[in-house]
Amino acid sequence: MTRARLAWLAALAWPLLAGAASPVLVPDVSQREVEIQYSFTGAELLLFGAIVYPGGRQPERPADIVVVLKGPDQSILMREKQKVAGMWINADSARFRSAPSFYAMASSRPIPLLVDERTAAIYELGVDKLQLSPSSLNDSAELDRFQAGLIDLRRRFGMFVERPGTVEITDGVLYRVRLPLPARVIVGDYTAETFLVQDGRVVAAAVRDITIRKSGFEQFIATAAQDWSFAYGLVAILMAVGMGWTAGAIARRI
Repeated sequence: MTRARLAWLAALAWPLLAGAASPVLVPDVSQREVEIQYSFTGAELLLFGAIVYPGGRQPERPADIVVVLKGPDQSILMREKQKVAGMWINADSARFRSAPSFYAMASSRPIPLLVDERTAAIYELGVDKLQLSPSSLNDSAELDRFQAGLIDLRRRFGMFVERPGTVEITDGVLYRVRLPLPARVIVGDYTAETFLVQDGRVVAAAVRDITIRKSGFEQFIATAAQDWSFAYGLVAILMAVGMGWTAGAIARRI
């Protein structure tokens, strides 16, 4: 079914793109909108598409595909804990102005085999190439330590994902890959970027937008907290008091 849809995309785009001077990517994604409900445990997105070559002629050396799925940027304050007199306390800290809330990268081959370090840094192909924009550090060794800590934390929670060698390319034209969305993803606008790499250069790129939003009861709570903050806070306090009184009454009877 999916392969047939890919072929349909290639056939549809062919009359418009056959005369192009450079290869053109025709990407798509299985879900343009992802809804988060109380039972949301994560999702898996299928990113697929077609490569349209000038004149329909494929290069002698097969091209490669890199797909990057990125979430909204966040300002993050990282704190480092140190053990002093037997207690763990906050010590040094660093703030990153624009760290992606989610980042997943997949490629048809490992990135070092596709492009050089400079090209990988320009297109942020890999978590170690992300431009995190630190705002409070000057020492390079300290910066590297905090960046490594941030990347390690995000990886452990499934928010930074790298899957080299997982993009499947069929007949040099159709490609597909599956990338995970963990349950911890935040709502907002996400981008799915696809890069076509030939002879160490990015020769084509395309972007598809994905929206992640809350729905149902979660959406009602988020809207109430934002639009009716006073009433929301009052109800939360009354519920807490009521639950505390109920728990105390039950305990007295036992």
